[in-house]
Amino acid sequence: MSPNDNLAIHEEDAQRINGVLLHFLGESGAMESLLIDRSGQLLALAAGAFSSTAAMARLLGETEFTMLFHQGVKESIHVAAVDEHAILLAIFDSRTTVGMVRLFAKEASTAIGAILAETRTRPQRTGVLSTPLHKDEVQSSLRERPV
Repeated sequence: MSPNDNLAIHEEDAQRINGVLLHFLGESGAMESLLIDRSGQLLALAAGAFSSTAAMARLLGETEFTMLFHQGVKESIHVAAVDEHAILLAIFDSRTTVGMVRLFAKEASTAIGAILAETRTRPQRTGVLSTPLHKDEVQSSLRERPV
């Protein structure tokens, strides 16, 4: 069992992470940011793309690539490693640059990584509120984006 299995983020840590993400959005100019685990619990496509580059990194003698960037016509995606278990995903458009997103994603990843490390050292809570959200609960908590 990995340290990320059954990870329960306490409310105060969730608020701290949310604060880091909001600061990241304000500084970088990105439109949205998501914190996901490497198994893709929140956004499997992005996590899968991130994981699939591991073989290419090994060919170059790297453990992994810690950042991916996908440029679209209207919007782009920046994916960065937070730690060995989590990924920060940012969606941005032409109102900012990939350089700004990269700069502030690195800072946000470091801050979130420290919070998650603290969280993993605390005893896990038990009971109804400690269970993971169901897929429908996660989807209903995300606002729909216009196409």
